Amino acid sequence: MDQAEGLRRLQRPATKVITVASGKGGVGKTNVVANLAVRLGMAGRRVLVFDADLGLGNIDILLGLAPRYNISHVLSGEKTLEQVLVQGPHGIWVLPASSGVAHMAALDTQSQSRLIDAVSRLDIQLDYLLVDCAAGISGDVLTFSRAAQHLVVVLSNEPASVADAYALIKVLSKQYGLKRFHLLPNMVRDAREGRALFAKICGVADRYLDVSLDLVGAIPLDAALRAAVRAQRAVVESAPQSPASVAFAALSARVQGWPLPEGPGGQIEFFMAQWLQAEQSAASA
Repeated sequence: MDQAEGLRRLQRPATKVITVASGKGGVGKTNVVANLAVRLGMAGRRVLVFDADLGLGNIDILLGLAPRYNISHVLSGEKTLEQVLVQGPHGIWVLPASSGVAHMAALDTQSQSRLIDAVSRLDIQLDYLLVDCAAGISGDVLTFSRAAQHLVVVLSNEPASVADAYALIKVLSKQYGLKRFHLLPNMVRDAREGRALFAKICGVADRYLDVSLDLVGAIPLDAALRAAVRAQRAVVESAPQSPASVAFAALSARVQGWPLPEGPGGQIEFFMAQWLQAEQSAASA
């Protein structure tokens, strides 16, 4: 890396890195990521969505995109990151997941360096990196959650979803020292049900965990959202006045109010390095 390139990297604006996770599948996590990304794009923000469900990613399908390549082509050196990225609605970028690729802990040093270098050389200025990771508490989920600046946990009003969301928070708190979590109830009847769901998980967490939980909104059940999924569009674009779209607009405004990171942690390549370092740490534990 020459001096000029190094200076350009240092002058990059800070990027908010937000990982969206869920203890249980089927709670609408990817839909949250897609609509938040598009709503931020509608507000003029520069957004990259990293589909980090490396084996079963589907955010491209949800947004009606048809990528020819994915992250595995970057890791193999066949393609650059720019060649793999797909542009979605309102100027957002999507880094599609690969299929059948081994866990990141299995990457050799050369592949790890290639990935970080590819992100470092990305000639796109970004305001947000949204990481849509797999459901559950697998190693990938834990490492993406640890590397991000903000973690949003999506849950629905089902006993299994509440229990699994609590389990995710407990593991990240007890084993990895994470203290702050943003909670987003999804597919609720109204804001009151969302607050009740938040109070339920807070009641348990306050007794057994040393964490700070933050309610960042509530996304209601909405026929317009189901119609948008069938049409492979974001509901904030297809039905902007629908209850779900209004809730996503409020979520977007809240996220934009979160403080910008300072120092090297505000750079995307720092996030990637943190992620891979966490994977290696978990593999050697």
